[in-house]
Amino acid sequence: MTTLKTKRVLTDLCEGGLLPDARLAELEKVAARYAVAITPAMADLIDPADPHDPIARQFVPDLRELETSPEERGDPIGDDAHSPVEGVVHRYPDRVLLKAVNACAVYCRFCFRREMIGPGRGGLSPAALAAAVDYIRGNPQIWEVILSGGDPLILSARRVKDLVARLAAIGHVKVIRVHTRVPVVAPERISAALVRALRAQNKATFVVVHINHPRELTAQARAACARLVDAGIPILSQSVLLRGVNDDVETLGALMRALVECRIKPYYLHHADLAPGTAHLRTTIAKGQTLMRALRGRYSGLCQPAYVLDIPGGHGKSPIGPGYLRDGGEVVEDFNGRPHRYPPQQ
Repeated sequence: MTTLKTKRVLTDLCEGGLLPDARLAELEKVAARYAVAITPAMADLIDPADPHDPIARQFVPDLRELETSPEERGDPIGDDAHSPVEGVVHRYPDRVLLKAVNACAVYCRFCFRREMIGPGRGGLSPAALAAAVDYIRGNPQIWEVILSGGDPLILSARRVKDLVARLAAIGHVKVIRVHTRVPVVAPERISAALVRALRAQNKATFVVVHINHPRELTAQARAACARLVDAGIPILSQSVLLRGVNDDVETLGALMRALVECRIKPYYLHHADLAPGTAHLRTTIAKGQTLMRALRGRYSGLCQPAYVLDIPGGHGKSPIGPGYLRDGGEVVEDFNGRPHRYPPQQ
């Protein structure tokens, strides 16, 4: 049976069979600290009888979220250290992140901005948005603007169109990239009007969709993504490596194949960030590297994302995939780990 509304409070989860009534009281503390929202599209995918359901693991609160490890931090990738004006993160010379809104359609239990987003957090005020656009306009080295948040596609088509138009009017901005969960978790929002709003004349628009498990690519999600691609908007993916969700090669490979079949290029596989209360969802880097080797050996080159780590403290992303060269480049390993000699380089 299809649910009709986004579940935003724990009693909604109980009524929908996604959370036992007996756990309601203990999880109220989690919901008081971190936002909860599960859209109908995601709620319908959860099997309440499966205690290890990979969709539930991403969205249903867990008491372990109140356990903060010493290495975890409220701003794990150092956004604040690189924020010259409200809403802008300028970590790399040629691109900036513009956080136009501080809310999402769903709230992932592993979110690295979980201390900063949620219902009622709003977005940038008109004055703050104007200042952010002015900053971008005043820095000609900025070639790309990444719309993030929160999720920018929870905005109305009218507001998205206005935001894209403001950025498109800046001559040195050539690329507008949108990071979003919406095509997967609320595919009905990808309307013809919203697709039109994302396009800008003489600018390249890219959408990067966040998806972690192949079951998330429902027929409705595939259709929403197709509406974007058919309109000339390329889609890439970013996924987070999560314990109990996608940390086996069969699941990860199935996800990457499903993405490619939907004309979505796998882009990033993120090692989970050191956000508070997320230790139970993180794997080790060694586990991620092993999975990347297995992907390389079993699946098409189209299915290979870059395995990356956002270095804590705001130092940017670094690729952390397995290495294949040894002995100064004179030995190269194949995907099975077997060594092969390679002629010395002059």
